[in-house]
Amino acid sequence: MAKVYYDKDANIELLRGKTIAIIGFGNQGGAQAQNLKDSGLHVIIAEVEGTPNWKNAQEAGFEVMSAAEASKRGDIIQILIPDEIQGKIYKESIKKNMKKGKTLMFSHGFNIHFKAIKPTKDIDVVMVAPKGPGTMVRQTYVDGAGVPSLIAVYQDASGTAKETALAYAKGIGGTRAGVFETTFKEEVETDLFGEQVVLCGGTTALVKAGFETLVEAGYQPEMAYFECVHELKLIVDLIYKQGLLGMRKAISNTAEYGDLTVGPKIIDEKAKKRMEKVLKRIQSGAFAREWLKENKEGCANFNALRAKDKDHQIEKVGGELRAMMHWLKK
Repeated sequence: MAKVYYDKDANIELLRGKTIAIIGFGNQGGAQAQNLKDSGLHVIIAEVEGTPNWKNAQEAGFEVMSAAEASKRGDIIQILIPDEIQGKIYKESIKKNMKKGKTLMFSHGFNIHFKAIKPTKDIDVVMVAPKGPGTMVRQTYVDGAGVPSLIAVYQDASGTAKETALAYAKGIGGTRAGVFETTFKEEVETDLFGEQVVLCGGTTALVKAGFETLVEAGYQPEMAYFECVHELKLIVDLIYKQGLLGMRKAISNTAEYGDLTVGPKIIDEKAKKRMEKVLKRIQSGAFAREWLKENKEGCANFNALRAKDKDHQIEKVGGELRAMMHWLKK
């Protein structure tokens, strides 16, 4: 089992007197920056002047500047902008300021593992990755708790890279919940696999296929939406809180029997073989190359796929039904 660290294992005093530069004040960057600030640490923000995020950072009480200036002034540079632009921004604005003794930090290992960013050997390169969205990272911290997080050390030039990562994790509240040690390779490959096969790709394809099957068989689209989309939250919440066994205890015997007998026929050995192929594409770097190439060429295919799904019947029916659910607006 992975080693787990808590508050007692991290010394936030290691970060006192240092400047933490957060590159990007989006969902994750904003949350981490505010948590660090509330932990008594000195944080500066890099954003694009004139954007909403620049304004948001200023209104939150931060000194905001360019990525070049922030990386020049920062002792720890945490890059929290989208994967697809990190390499470009690093080369243009950050690389020249990464001097010996500094720490380059990420919350996702994509650009380091797939070598879109190649740091010099005289700096520490670490990862601190909360396992939750920025809104959750911020809210749990405010509530006195935290989100479980991962740490990894890619390069330890100083001999204290791990201690820096743990101190940072404590600053954002991660050690309150537990910090698991991993590697850049393990984090990025499992993360991409989970997104593509289960959490996003697998789930969205499954609910659309189920919805289409019922509608094509003549059932009302509203009924199909309730059964294949709306009630998914009930099951996910049960699994989140109690695991698969706990979820099965909470549903009817009829539902559980259907789960155990039909589920393996939908996700069968052929499906697992396809999952293995997806994993191999991730491990080989083929997916990363494809994604970076897509962005470099203007995202024509990406935008076409987005547009296609936007017009799916499930979105029209879902929008109408959700508009009737006043409790969702709270």
